[in-house]
Amino acid sequence: MTSLPRHSTGKKLGLVIDLDTCVGCHACAVNCKEWNTGGYMAPLTDERPYDSDPMGVWFNRVHAFEAGEGAQSRTVHFPRSCLHCAEPACVTVCPTGASYKRPEDGIVLVDESMCIGCKLCSWACPYGAREYDQREGVMKKCTLCIDRIYNENLEEIDRTPACVSTCPAGARHFGDLGDPESDVSKLVASRGGYDLMPEMGYKPVNKYLPPRPRKDVAGAVGCGTRMEPVAGEAKGLLGWIDRMLS
Repeated sequence: MTSLPRHSTGKKLGLVIDLDTCVGCHACAVNCKEWNTGGYMAPLTDERPYDSDPMGVWFNRVHAFEAGEGAQSRTVHFPRSCLHCAEPACVTVCPTGASYKRPEDGIVLVDESMCIGCKLCSWACPYGAREYDQREGVMKKCTLCIDRIYNENLEEIDRTPACVSTCPAGARHFGDLGDPESDVSKLVASRGGYDLMPEMGYKPVNKYLPPRPRKDVAGAVGCGTRMEPVAGEAKGLLGWIDRMLS
């Protein structure tokens, strides 16, 4: 079985995902697919993409859940990809050393030349982050776009994972979560970011920011306290908009 690196720099590159901001547009998943189809883990194959039973490799997937009841119900969009755990079970169960964790930045990768497609890593991962490429016969996964974040031919502003660069809502953030003074670490601290399934003990690097409480009362969304019209004013939503713009 594969061992984790004994020494590391303390750097933990990862993502912070804001569940309050994510709108479930799937732009992150699509841009991830587009970039990585020609990137480090290329190709990301698809089998029967337009059939009733499609099969393909996607490093990033977005799920939608209905949470709460009645007036407190809401739809939560939940992006899911590799969490680049500090104690990744997918690495320690690998019989060939194909799955490994980089000591210099904490990114978990797969060496396809050593992978035998046994799928032990996918069984060990509780987050369902491993993808088996049927055509290639190997396991593949999110790389945090190492061919982007370290690419000196790109402008510095573009040296972020494809999913982060394309998010139209700004729900995805990238940085060093091993540095308490980094922007992402401060964001996690200020918003109460949390680990996914911490009871498993794998210490995921990626963090999730919880949805904020619903803002369903006057004044909670920046509006004034008066929402009912007075004599002579239009009623309903159009009347409220008119008063806010007046």
